[in-house]
Amino acid sequence: MILRTLAFTFVLAGQAIAADAPLLKDDFSVAKLEQRRAMRGEWKFTEGIASCTQDDALYKKNKDHGPILFYDLAYTDATIRFSYQADAAVKSVVFTCNGDDGHVFRIVASAVGTGMRAFPADAMNHKSIALAQEKSLALKPGEWVPVTITVHGTKAKVKIGGFEKTYEHPSLARAKSNLSVGFGFGTLRVKDVVVMP
Repeated sequence: MILRTLAFTFVLAGQAIAADAPLLKDDFSVAKLEQRRAMRGEWKFTEGIASCTQDDALYKKNKDHGPILFYDLAYTDATIRFSYQADAAVKSVVFTCNGDDGHVFRIVASAVGTGMRAFPADAMNHKSIALAQEKSLALKPGEWVPVTITVHGTKAKVKIGGFEKTYEHPSLARAKSNLSVGFGFGTLRVKDVVVMP
């Protein structure tokens, strides 16, 4: 009986540890990570930070899309954390949850604030729906900005620095296949990317 109880306790402990294990952790200690695709620019990975400066010729070649870090990861509900630092030339920082059929949820930070957008699966041409435009969340050049997004069912709880708010749309409950952090113009630095179940 004691052995059976001990075995059951170890199984429960193992399940608890597995539930606390990240789906993804990127501390940028290595240049290559199986789930990471660093694209549309020359990304550098040093001292736990990924950094890239936009190449304007590549920007035009990629139809006005700047450098981006993609993470291939299957999830529906998750908590995603990272921090970024934009220099004064950066015009936008974009975080996106994507599904196999297109974008699901997007956050776009710029000098005029930060927009939250949902993408219904049946929308023509990937048209999005504005959930909010947070004017108080303008880009802060030179500052490290911590970001946490918890997507659960139809809700996305967003924390950016000291700001926190929950947004809701039915399309947020869709299955996701990757996430990305990208930007336009200037130089962006990213660190501490973690995705928890």
